[in-house]
Amino acid sequence: MKKKVWIWVLSIVVVLGVATAVTLAIKKKTASGGEELQDEGITVQKVAERELTETILVTGKIVPESEQKVFLEPDKGEVKEYNVEENQKVKAGDPLFKYDSSKLQSELNKAVRERDLIQKRAKTEENQIADMNRRITKAKANSRTPSNEGDEEVPQENVNDLTKEKVELEIQHESTKAEIASTQEQINDLDKQIKEMTVVSKIDGMVVKVDKNAVSTENGSPEPAIHVISSQPFKVIGTMSEFDAVKIKEKQSVIIRPKVYKDREWKGEVESVSQFPDNEGGGEEEFAGGGGGGVTMYPFKVKVTDDTSELRQGFHVSLEIKIDGKGKSLVVPHAALMEEDGVDVVYVLKDGVLERREVQKGSMNDEFIEIKDGVKKDELVVITPNEGLHDGMEVTSFDEAE
Repeated sequence: MKKKVWIWVLSIVVVLGVATAVTLAIKKKTASGGEELQDEGITVQKVAERELTETILVTGKIVPESEQKVFLEPDKGEVKEYNVEENQKVKAGDPLFKYDSSKLQSELNKAVRERDLIQKRAKTEENQIADMNRRITKAKANSRTPSNEGDEEVPQENVNDLTKEKVELEIQHESTKAEIASTQEQINDLDKQIKEMTVVSKIDGMVVKVDKNAVSTENGSPEPAIHVISSQPFKVIGTMSEFDAVKIKEKQSVIIRPKVYKDREWKGEVESVSQFPDNEGGGEEEFAGGGGGGVTMYPFKVKVTDDTSELRQGFHVSLEIKIDGKGKSLVVPHAALMEEDGVDVVYVLKDGVLERREVQKGSMNDEFIEIKDGVKKDELVVITPNEGLHDGMEVTSFDEAE
C-alpha cells in the first residue's frame, strides 16, 4: 500500500515538472519570436515637423558704450584746478582739470613780443625796398633822356649800384620773413601746449570718479584722476566658447537677465563676436567634456535695446541667445534615438508591432534631434527605450506623449 502511494506522488511531481518546463518554453518562444508580449510602461510620441531653435547660454557684464580714464602726466607738472565733481554730467569738450601753464604762458608772451618786433622790422624793409624801386625807376629814366634842359644824365653805373643795394635789401627781408615764420611756429607750439594743459572730456557722459589726491610718478599715475563714462545706453561684454562663437551672428536677438533682478529681463541684440581669441584671459579655458583639452574663448558684445536707466556699470548678467534653424524638419525627442552596434536607430510603433529603423540624424537643440531619413511625419516612435525592445515586438498597451 505504501509503495502505491509513493508511486502516485512521484507521478504527480513528474507531471508538474513537465508542465512547468513546457510553460517556460512557450513564454521564451513568444518573447523571442514576437508572437505575443504583455508590455507595460511604453511611451510613444509622433514624429513632428519643427523648426529647431537652439538656445545658447552665456554670461557677461554691463559696461558703458565708451569711457574715458584720464591719468596724470608727470611732464605737465602740477594740477592747477579741477573743473568737475563726481556724478556731474559733461559734454564732449568740457574742461575736466587744468595743469599749471603759467611758465608756458610767459614763454608765449615773450615769443609774441619778439614776433611783433620782427614784423615791424620786416615792414621797414618792405618800405625801403619800395623806395629803392622808385629810385631805380627814376635813375633809369634820367639815364635815357634828361627831363629838363640843364639836367645832367645819370650815369648807368648809379643804376647798377641802386639795383645791387635793392637785392641786398631783398635778401635781408627774406631772412626777416624766415625769422617771423620760425617765431610763429614757436608761438603755435606754445599755444598748443597751453591748450593741452587743459584736459577736456572726449565724450558726452557722467563723471564717476574725481581723485584730487592722485599721485603723478615717472611712469604715470597708477589710478585715473578722472573717470568719465558715456551717457549712451549700456552694453554687455563677455566671452563665449569656440563652439558657440561659430553659431552666433550679428543682429541675433538676446534676452538679458541681470543677476540682481531675478524676475526681470531686458532685450538686446548681438553687436559683434571677435574673430580673435580673448588675449586678456589667455584665450583658453578647461573644457569639461574635452578629455582634459582646452577650449578657446572669443570676446563678444551685445547692445541693450531696452531702456538701461535701471542698469549699472559692472552688473553681472546671464544672456540667452536663440539660434534659429533653417526651416522646419522632421524631429524626434532625444530619448527616441538609440545606438545599436554603432548605428543610430529608433523604434516605430506600427499596427501594434515595433519596427526597428536605422536613421540618419541631423542638427539638434536641447529637446529634439533632426531625422533626415528613416521616419515619416506622424509615425509613433518609442521615447522610453530599453534593452528589451526588438524588431517585431508586439505592444498591447502604450501611452502617447504630446
